[in-house]
Amino acid sequence: MVTSRAGSTTSLPHILTIEDFKGDFSFDALFGNLVNELLPSFQDEDADLIDGATGQDGLPNGHMRVPSDTAKLDQEPLFPEVDALRALFRDSFKELVDLKRQIDGRLQNLKQEVAIQDSKHRKTLSELEKGVDGLFDSFARLDSRISSVGQTAAKIGDHLQTADSQRETASLTIDLIKYLMEFNSSPGDLMELSPLFSDDSRVAEAASVAQKLRSFAEDDVGRHGINVPSTVGATNASRGLEVAVANLQDYCNELENRLLSRFDAASQRRELSTMAECAKILSQFNRGTSAMQHYVASRPMFIDVEVMNTDTKMVLGDQGLQAGPSNIARGLSTLYKEITETVRKESATIQAVFPSANDVMSILVQRVLEQRVTAILDKLLIKPSLVNLPPVEHGGLLIYLRTLAVAYEKTQELAKDLRAVGCGDLDVEGLTESLFSAHKDDYPEHEQASLRQLYQAKVEELRAEAQQQSEAAGTVSRSKSGSNASAHQQISVTIVTEFVRWNEEAVSRCSLFSSQSASLAATVKSVFNCLLDQVSQYLTDGLERARESLNEAAALRDRFMIGASVSRRVAAAAASAAEAAAAAGESSFKSFMIAVQRCASSIAILQQYFSNSIARLLLPVDGAHASSCEEMGTAISNVEVAVRKGLLQCIDTVMAEVERLLSTEQKTIDYRSPDDGNLPDHRPTNACMRVVGYLSRALEVAFSALEGLNKQSFLTELGDRLHRGLLFHWQKFTFNPSGGLRLKRDITEYGDFVRRFNAPSVDEKFELLGIMANVFIVAPESLASLFEGTPGIQKDGLRFVQLRDDYRTAKIASRISGIVAES
Repeated sequence: MVTSRAGSTTSLPHILTIEDFKGDFSFDALFGNLVNELLPSFQDEDADLIDGATGQDGLPNGHMRVPSDTAKLDQEPLFPEVDALRALFRDSFKELVDLKRQIDGRLQNLKQEVAIQDSKHRKTLSELEKGVDGLFDSFARLDSRISSVGQTAAKIGDHLQTADSQRETASLTIDLIKYLMEFNSSPGDLMELSPLFSDDSRVAEAASVAQKLRSFAEDDVGRHGINVPSTVGATNASRGLEVAVANLQDYCNELENRLLSRFDAASQRRELSTMAECAKILSQFNRGTSAMQHYVASRPMFIDVEVMNTDTKMVLGDQGLQAGPSNIARGLSTLYKEITETVRKESATIQAVFPSANDVMSILVQRVLEQRVTAILDKLLIKPSLVNLPPVEHGGLLIYLRTLAVAYEKTQELAKDLRAVGCGDLDVEGLTESLFSAHKDDYPEHEQASLRQLYQAKVEELRAEAQQQSEAAGTVSRSKSGSNASAHQQISVTIVTEFVRWNEEAVSRCSLFSSQSASLAATVKSVFNCLLDQVSQYLTDGLERARESLNEAAALRDRFMIGASVSRRVAAAAASAAEAAAAAGESSFKSFMIAVQRCASSIAILQQYFSNSIARLLLPVDGAHASSCEEMGTAISNVEVAVRKGLLQCIDTVMAEVERLLSTEQKTIDYRSPDDGNLPDHRPTNACMRVVGYLSRALEVAFSALEGLNKQSFLTELGDRLHRGLLFHWQKFTFNPSGGLRLKRDITEYGDFVRRFNAPSVDEKFELLGIMANVFIVAPESLASLFEGTPGIQKDGLRFVQLRDDYRTAKIASRISGIVAES
């Protein structure tokens, strides 16, 4: 757009057009196009003015300082283009008003045209709707007509089909009646039959017709014979159809035999197509059962004796039943794989030949299990008598049970393989179970009898070993013989572990043979009870043998007890024998402690086995787990009774040796030292040192062997017995003050030792003993205050104070008379 800066507004050309407002309209662009030709001169002048002012000083308020010669500018306008712009804007405004009017006029015209066109469109649309409605009515009438014609055609087709079916049925009925009359001619006469029944190329059709005639005749005979009164006509009709039935039966038998012969011939030549054709025709005779059974029975594995002998040799080899379960397992695996492959090959032929292949496979697999597998199982599994058990040297009952488990497991695997190959609707798993039913019924009794037999054999073996070792060692003396016998028959954790291993193997067989949780729990419970009896009996017998050793040591001690009035030589010999008896007692004590330790380990193994393997099998049945726990508790209780008896004997043995040491080592001078001016001896007496040394040595094995309540009760009882024994022993002596100090030192030594027992009641008794020893040390006038200050020692202290060497001279009885009266 072009405009003049100085031109007047009357002579200006058009500034704005409609084209300026089309497309992407921008007011800024429109305004710029209007003023761009006027503003550049103003911009240049303004730039020059700014450049001239940059050299002047600035005032403090920030405005520029203007020179005096610039006052002339006040006479001229600062924006000379303003008039031109005002004129431009004024003209532009007028043109915009004109453009608005033009646009409004155009819009009005367009509205009128749109209204006219809309009216025409509505009219046309209404006419179209009327036409479409008419078309819909026409289509509805046409569809109704077509439907009516279709229904009529369908009825006509049904009538025609029915008529054709009736015609064919009538024609077939006529032919069947004609054939039936031929079979009804005379009994046993099959020579005058139609060519259909003698043509080998039409055997299938003949078989079908014969079966239909036979079915019709048999139904008619049955109907007249049951429902119709015995009139002459009915009797004649029945008699005539019976002739037809007999002739048809003979013909069907002859035809079936002929087809079977053809089937056999084709089978020998491996002509599967001919076999399939014969099988298809034979399926019309009793659903083809005779053909199926005939085919299965003719398989070589059922009629060839060599196959049966090969099966036996493959499983048993040359050793027979002595081949062992592992060899039998390998032989059965090989045999069953060969059977599976044979059945798989037969399956391919059966699928190609028989229309009812599943039925044939069912008969084949059933025959395999009932004949071939049963034959080998009968040779493998000879059930032994529970009255006369087979000898252990030949494997005993265990060899039978292991063979039974192997045969059962491998036969189950065979059943799964045969199921995978295909056996129709045959319950192959149930049939397999039935093969072992006679053995499974008596299995629990055989398993328990086997465990008892194994235990008895092990006991006899151990007894023989002990006897051999005893004979090899010789019998130097009765004491040595007793200790040797005990050592040779010591309890062994390895033997108990072997019992558990037997039981674990038996439980695995129980799980294999029992599928129901109730029967499994009952069998497992009875088998586990055998283990409880075995472990309880073995441990109890072992403890009894260890107790016998303790009894023998006690008898040796009693034998060498002598009186005081003997010669020195006899006393020396008796002392030597007593030392030997003491050594035997200490050895038997250690042996029993080892037996107790091994009992604890064995019971822990038993409990761990129950927890890991037995409990989970008993929990599904109410009461089974609790009952087994109770029976296990009873068995363990029997062992604990024997342990308690033996521990009491051990205490007797220890205390007997303590008493011997005290009686032989304790001297009168120990507690009544002469007043020779020497310093008192503050060491424990020799007797005390010997007793503590013996107890430390003897109880070392007890500390490691015993645990829990057994250890606590044993040490507490031993501490109490030691306390009573020392009290009784010290009452044999008299004490002076220095002897009292020596006694207090002994009591301290004993107290330090028994503190290892961790028995508070025992510690308290020895602490009171230490206080009581003061009755020998304090001055006579202080005794009353001693008793009053420690009432716990009055009972024993009043008795022991009489052992003071100055009891009479110091008139101690009168000094403590008040305390004696109160007590």
